[in-house]
Amino acid sequence: MSDGRAWQGNMKARLYERVRKLGYDSLTAFANARPTASLVALADELGKDDIAGVQVLSGLLAEAEQHKQVTRFVRDVLVRMLCQSLPNGWPAVLDDTHRFKVAKALGSWFAYTPETHKERADKAGDALLATPPPPGWRPLGPDDELLRTLLPDEEV
Repeated sequence: MSDGRAWQGNMKARLYERVRKLGYDSLTAFANARPTASLVALADELGKDDIAGVQVLSGLLAEAEQHKQVTRFVRDVLVRMLCQSLPNGWPAVLDDTHRFKVAKALGSWFAYTPETHKERADKAGDALLATPPPPGWRPLGPDDELLRTLLPDEEV
């Protein structure tokens, strides 16, 4: 999006027009059909030249807030960050290379987490590092059993 077109005009209307054109009633339904795709990949599918990943993120958060599913949104974003940084799943050994990839995924996820859930996200990230999942673990969606244990659905 280096030319700035994603920020011109009515971004929200454009985003939802594209989602409906693909046959989905909501941005969440569109994203749920692609649970491991990065935010950038979702944006590219909706409009490579005029939709940005952060716009998808913002739209997903707005829908989650509206439906009181922010914790599920937080897990969803974590799945996307982990899949992007660790495409082969959780590493067997946290050497320097893998530690950086895990830190990148968790750091990006934390940055995208709404303020209302930051404390819970911080504890969940600490738990993943203190008691790592099995090597190769790769959550395939926000309803992953381990993620639901770390971030249960009760809203804050």
